[in-house]
Amino acid sequence: MRFLRRENVAFAALTYEHLERGAEFAATALGLPLERFAKTLVVEVGGDPAFVLMPGDRELSLKKLARASGAKQAQLADSRDAERLTGYLVGGISPFGARRALPVYVDEALLRHEQIALNGGQRGVIVEVAATDLVRVLRATAHDLAADPSPS
Repeated sequence: MRFLRRENVAFAALTYEHLERGAEFAATALGLPLERFAKTLVVEVGGDPAFVLMPGDRELSLKKLARASGAKQAQLADSRDAERLTGYLVGGISPFGARRALPVYVDEALLRHEQIALNGGQRGVIVEVAATDLVRVLRATAHDLAADPSPS
């Protein structure tokens, strides 16, 4: 939240009792639509760390991420590396004010919403920010990163 204040970004801070990890639990606890709630993932693209912001109701396609980044492959970072790189605990990782500034990829479906909710850097703290502000301050690039739905 210090980062958002320093960047003059308007935001709303919301808190909930962090009983379970995951976007679905947080969105339900706060009464927010899961599709505008961003999961903050730490990934490695071509061996370099980055953030990916995915809608809570979608899964990341590592193949699409690799293609979007121009890398041969992409993978999720392990929890220990994610915490070391960001300075945040898993379940509260935020792309704002991380220990190390990382490139940010955002699934384009998130940007269909005026406001996006995402971790505020601590478990049980969510910030809502305008999608335009999120892209601007993080210099995020938008791509179709969602895995294709499984056939039923």
